[in-house]
Amino acid sequence: MASGRTDSAWKHCVSVDGKTRNLRCKYCDKVLTGGVYRLKHHLAGTSKDVGACVSVPEDVKKSMMDTVVNLQQNFLKKSISREESSMGQTESGIKRSIEEQIGNSSNIFKRKGSQSTINAIFKKNDREDACQEIARFFYNNAIPFNVAKSEEFKRMVELIGRHGPGLKPPSYYEIRVKYLKQEVEKTNLIVEEHKLFWKKYGCTIMTDGWTDRKRRTILNFLVNSPRGTVFLKSIDASDICKTADKIFKMVDDIVEEVGEEDVIQIVTDNAANYKAAGELLMQKRKKLYWTPCAAHCIDLMLEDFEKKIPLHHDTIANGKKITTYIYSRTGLISLLHKYSEGKDLIRPANTRFATSYLTLGCLNDNRGSLIKMFTSSEWQSSQFAKTRDGGLVENLIMDKGFWKSILNCLRGALPLIKVLRMVDSDEKPAMGFIYEEMDRAKEKIQNLFNGVSKR
Repeated sequence: MASGRTDSAWKHCVSVDGKTRNLRCKYCDKVLTGGVYRLKHHLAGTSKDVGACVSVPEDVKKSMMDTVVNLQQNFLKKSISREESSMGQTESGIKRSIEEQIGNSSNIFKRKGSQSTINAIFKKNDREDACQEIARFFYNNAIPFNVAKSEEFKRMVELIGRHGPGLKPPSYYEIRVKYLKQEVEKTNLIVEEHKLFWKKYGCTIMTDGWTDRKRRTILNFLVNSPRGTVFLKSIDASDICKTADKIFKMVDDIVEEVGEEDVIQIVTDNAANYKAAGELLMQKRKKLYWTPCAAHCIDLMLEDFEKKIPLHHDTIANGKKITTYIYSRTGLISLLHKYSEGKDLIRPANTRFATSYLTLGCLNDNRGSLIKMFTSSEWQSSQFAKTRDGGLVENLIMDKGFWKSILNCLRGALPLIKVLRMVDSDEKPAMGFIYEEMDRAKEKIQNLFNGVSKR
């Protein structure tokens, strides 16, 4: 039967919002989403995708049951007809089983009923073949496995399945020209939506510099607002002298492009040239503020620890000697993994100086394993133990003062690294929260050194 207003099921419900999607059952007042189709199953008590009505009269229930059974039987007959061409002689029993279920209204709506049987029998092998081909596409084209977790990959597979057999994949030209242009147009529309938020709530311009494999200096400019962060543009600054005036000119042009009336603040690194450029910008444009990047500020603190505190400088240098010596020799890597149960001595971080302290933390965590390794018969009998560098590394591992120095370095650095992880994560906390965490880090460092400033 048609699912429009002429459907008999409309006599047993009322529309909640004036539309056909949200309906209220007249007998139990339950609100159903999904239209009159679910209402029929609700009244019939099939428990298919919706709970059964507990107050429906028996004559209405019987009438709705007859309606939905007829619909389901027609659907299953069409399914069998589509599969007949692929069913061989050995599958005739399966076909009879499906036809028997069509005549049995008690089984017809069960989730593990006839349609599930069809899917399990005729589509299981097809899915395995498709998944194997998708996996092979990943392997042969060196695509990272975590791409399979992306929403774009899931939508792509869903739309391919929705199209069905015979889908012609996009050509090299279509991907390179046609669909690329379409994607650029969509991206521009998204940026336009962001610009509406910039005008309404204001925005923050963020800049970040990095060096690519060809040693080119690239400056990225991004704009953040309550709508989110959007990439604006990149500038190849390889031929530009990084003076305060040059940086000021680049950032000032970006402010002009976004619109001075919409910009609240500029966030850059805390280097001296960026700081001077920020001052120049605030002198010219009185309504915006320059703010240093919190992550970069903390990284500079860790850099000062390493470069200006002799204990930190010497301890980190000794730690690098150990890791460099071990990881440049395959035999020692295998020996390390034997005694450390597969654990490594290097833990990378988003910043160079945080990595130095996290590596000290890994050394401290594996202290017992390293001592066992360098006192083992395998080490003593190896050619490495007889070399000068091997002897120096062994002496460091066995030096109690070295391990004590590591602990002192970690007491001062780990509270700051905790804050660095927080501000450099995907979830950006409010500035007030960062200030609070910095105060806590300072208090923790003081407590770890018992309040003795010399320490």
